[in-house]
Amino acid sequence: MSAPKKVVLAYSGGLDTSIILKWLQTEYGCEVVTFTADLGQGEELEPARAKAELMGASDIYIEDVREEFVRDFVFPMFRANAVYEGLYLLGTSIARPLISKRLVEIAEETGADAVAHGATGKGNDQVRFELAAYALNPDIKVIAPWREWELSSRTKLIDFAEQHQIPIAKDKRGEAPFSVDANLLHTSSEGKVLEDPKDEAPDYVYQRTVNPEDAPNEPEYIEIEFERGDAVGINGERMSPATVLTKLNELGGKHGVGRLDLVEGRFVGMKSRGIYETPGGTVLLEAHRGIESITLDRGAAHLKDELMPKYAELIYNGFWFSPEREMLQAMIDESQKHVTGTVRLKLYKGLARTVGRWSDHSLYSEAHVTFEDDAGAYDQKDAAGFIQLNALRLKLLAARDRRLK
Repeated sequence: MSAPKKVVLAYSGGLDTSIILKWLQTEYGCEVVTFTADLGQGEELEPARAKAELMGASDIYIEDVREEFVRDFVFPMFRANAVYEGLYLLGTSIARPLISKRLVEIAEETGADAVAHGATGKGNDQVRFELAAYALNPDIKVIAPWREWELSSRTKLIDFAEQHQIPIAKDKRGEAPFSVDANLLHTSSEGKVLEDPKDEAPDYVYQRTVNPEDAPNEPEYIEIEFERGDAVGINGERMSPATVLTKLNELGGKHGVGRLDLVEGRFVGMKSRGIYETPGGTVLLEAHRGIESITLDRGAAHLKDELMPKYAELIYNGFWFSPEREMLQAMIDESQKHVTGTVRLKLYKGLARTVGRWSDHSLYSEAHVTFEDDAGAYDQKDAAGFIQLNALRLKLLAARDRRLK
């Protein structure tokens, strides 16, 4: 690959991406444009601007993309009830295509010929960033310093930072004890004190949720309103997508909802242990399944559940901008036309449970399911023929097996 002339870097302002910024300048002699996305990670982003200026970035983009993130990425994913390996709500995975999209767009705006990211060569994020970038611009160059440089240890990184006067932040333990990724959907913590999966994670790892044991002793009831599969209000108040998720994070976190200690199978082949917190997403998933239970036909619901693992895997593996994900999305969105109504949930000691649901689009018929007199709504004698028809092939199989014994 020829040396880039201008690179757009996904920049957090942290030590690793600051080192990458300087490394790009020294290694390639190129201009570096930084892009910092406010995805709801809960950090002040202006220090990133000051640091990028200090280090000679030729242009600096800091953008609040929270509404776009929830509206165009999180909500479409939640319409599918997407869960990876039965547990993970894909909080890191779903943020990467948005970041890549903006990197590619900014590259076009600024005349840059390359983009760069800070993902390591061992993880999933390198795949997600790069597949998305190539899907949007097949000619873009992607630089992944962790796969190129000789800074193969923490000591070498620190030496490089000191050599180039890059500020090194330390916490009260002397250094970051684990790696953290955060956005409006979740927090993810990996590495260091979490690397041995037999050891319980220390409580200080958790950032958005109280320990369920310390959560309020009284349950809290909330109501979430849906339109066409998306949450549009809480407790009677209409809200924007990002505001909905922010409020659900607050409510879920207060009650210790959404903690997950997971050993997952990475796309690159190894297993890793992560601590995830998805308070608002956990509440939202429970509520969405609650409203689907009365508004979505059984056949459609079961087909969605069959396809969901494939859809979730596509997102986890970085194929958001793929034709197969878009095909599945079209089917999922079609299924949501009548997923409109309200769900009441009970939040208590780490749990979010549906306790009520109602909708003008409901398929639930009390007249048909009642144990009281149904006034002719359902003739129970009809079930006999239904059973006999469904039993026919089973009878034939049993008769053959008995004959051949």
